[in-house]
Amino acid sequence: MDATTRMRVDPSTRWKLRRFERVLNHHTGTLTKRFGASEADRMRREILAEYRPLIPQVPYVGGRRNRYTPALAMSAWALAIYRVLLSHGGSVQDAGEILHNYAQATYGRIPGPLRARMLSPRMKRAEKQARWTQQRRYPGDWLNKVLQGDGRTYDWGIDITQCGIVKFLHAQGADELAPYLCDLDYVMAEAAHVGLTRTKTLAWGCDCCDFRWTIPGDTKAAWPPTFVEQSCGLTTNAVAQIPNAPL
Repeated sequence: MDATTRMRVDPSTRWKLRRFERVLNHHTGTLTKRFGASEADRMRREILAEYRPLIPQVPYVGGRRNRYTPALAMSAWALAIYRVLLSHGGSVQDAGEILHNYAQATYGRIPGPLRARMLSPRMKRAEKQARWTQQRRYPGDWLNKVLQGDGRTYDWGIDITQCGIVKFLHAQGADELAPYLCDLDYVMAEAAHVGLTRTKTLAWGCDCCDFRWTIPGDTKAAWPPTFVEQSCGLTTNAVAQIPNAPL
């Protein structure tokens, strides 16, 4: 992006481009390993160019008042990375690996005690967010319901029946990327030392995303992901009986 181009964008767009450029420069070592330094540099420029027209296409869901706004911003980052990777012979898993490594590195830089305070899910905060989503102010927003835990298998939970990321990626023709953004929830849970159990996600065509939290707890964010939600909480035999079910 040359100086002339920089002058033609509004301050908000310029800030978003610069922020994403920093992410690309510091967290895409996977590109260099896979494609070599010269091609990786070219790909970073292409990713930034791909991202710019996506900025105004990201749905507005309340800005800073909505805790999900940053997640939508990251979905646009992910989409730009994915599209450029495809054009260079890469795959959706390659894009997912970049996102996974970025999240791990970002959370890992936060000191342990502070990390737990920043990342650990809080029921009261989740209830406030759920009330916000239930007002249905924005079509691109989430829709949540908070559940009280049973005290044995989990402390509390969230059922998400509409997801802004799934909606955005579907509109962009990139449904296959959504499960890799869902994977980042496990990265966050591992960093925060909380337990996350989930058997379903909207990204796999299930009826909801069923987050179940145990705090404190233990979560392993394996790479590549196992995608346990792919069966939508059903047994293998039950899934096999459903037409077009993901296997």
